[in-house]
Amino acid sequence: MREIVHRHLGKVVAGAAIAVAGTAVMIGITLPGTAGADTTGGTDSGGQSAQQSAQGRDGAAAVQPGVVEEAPAEGDRGKGNDPLTDDEIVRVEKLAVNRQLTDGSENVRGARGPQRIDVQLAEPEADEVDDASAPRRADVTVYDYQDDTLVTRTVNLDTGKVERTATQHGVQPPLSLAEQTEAAKLLIADPLGAGLKADYKDATGKVLTSPDQLQLSSMVYRAAPGGSASVEKCGEHRCTRLFPKVKNGPWIDTRAFVIDLSARKVIKLG
Repeated sequence: MREIVHRHLGKVVAGAAIAVAGTAVMIGITLPGTAGADTTGGTDSGGQSAQQSAQGRDGAAAVQPGVVEEAPAEGDRGKGNDPLTDDEIVRVEKLAVNRQLTDGSENVRGARGPQRIDVQLAEPEADEVDDASAPRRADVTVYDYQDDTLVTRTVNLDTGKVERTATQHGVQPPLSLAEQTEAAKLLIADPLGAGLKADYKDATGKVLTSPDQLQLSSMVYRAAPGGSASVEKCGEHRCTRLFPKVKNGPWIDTRAFVIDLSARKVIKLG
């Protein structure tokens, strides 16, 4: 729904822009000329007034070229509560995901190394809240599909040391883009994905073979108490429901399916 609203808002904004542009053209046509008016804009090197120089041959105001300012260069290190820079994110990921964690974990595709979930600036310690010289820290969160463990490591950006590690089971944060993509791959490849592919073909006339052809949203799925035995592991396992959309097209309803990423299988509800 959010995207639909954005599309509608886009139409409203576009309509407003056209209306403003139309009004500007009407004003340029209907306003009386300024012949005989006292102008104080000076003259250019050709003896024309500033107003005359600003007009084209047909009398319309000349459009001045727009100026696009470049974004300021991002420093390799932030200060205080500044968001993490790209350089800091790369650095803390390397510091947090060491050889031991890499060798003993699996990502969503079953390859060696944990699945990256998020990197965020860590909250300051209680005794550092008002300390302007307090060190910057980052929380690096990864998921180990080998044993369904959420691991958060806090890295001190000043010293480069991992100060603490938190390990949790049964905690399921929102899926990363890579996990959404893998869930869509599993659904497309599974016999239960036949309806998804048929709906895509109806909407586009093309064959659905890759998640890249879809716009994906997702929601973590947890088993309800007393629910179906087929999804009872969801919550302990990393499970999701997908909400795919044809790019520049309609949504496709796949709410009847749960993708268990830990077990790498698709389950039909009901």
